[in-house]
Amino acid sequence: MMQKIPCVTLRQLPDAYGICRLDANAAVPEWADGPGFVSISRSDEELSILCPQHRIQDGIKCDRDWTCYKLLGPFAFDETGIVLSVIRPLSEEGLGIFIVSTFDGDHLLVKTKDVDRAHQLLTGANHTILQSDRS
Repeated sequence: MMQKIPCVTLRQLPDAYGICRLDANAAVPEWADGPGFVSISRSDEELSILCPQHRIQDGIKCDRDWTCYKLLGPFAFDETGIVLSVIRPLSEEGLGIFIVSTFDGDHLLVKTKDVDRAHQLLTGANHTILQSDRS
């Protein structure tokens, strides 16, 4: 049985974001936390921090200039195809993406230089994009 492809509403967040890599045993730096979307993940190999890039200190290994979108739910944990429906049109056209999932939702990041193309592809796939409430 073929599953219906979900239509998702995404809200574009206002800040430019950076994705940082620190040593696995590094302490979480003070600058990492604060307003805006923040994700901090640790593995045996690294400490990864995603946050608004204006907070990132000089000298930190970082990939900058990402635009972040929150997928507006709620979505049940067992609901399938949500993230795939959003990343497929972007990936098929060669746009780089970064996905972060939290308990309550998912966030999609695309390079800021690709935002116009991402909007075309997402709306062409019947998704809706809202601008942030904050300017």
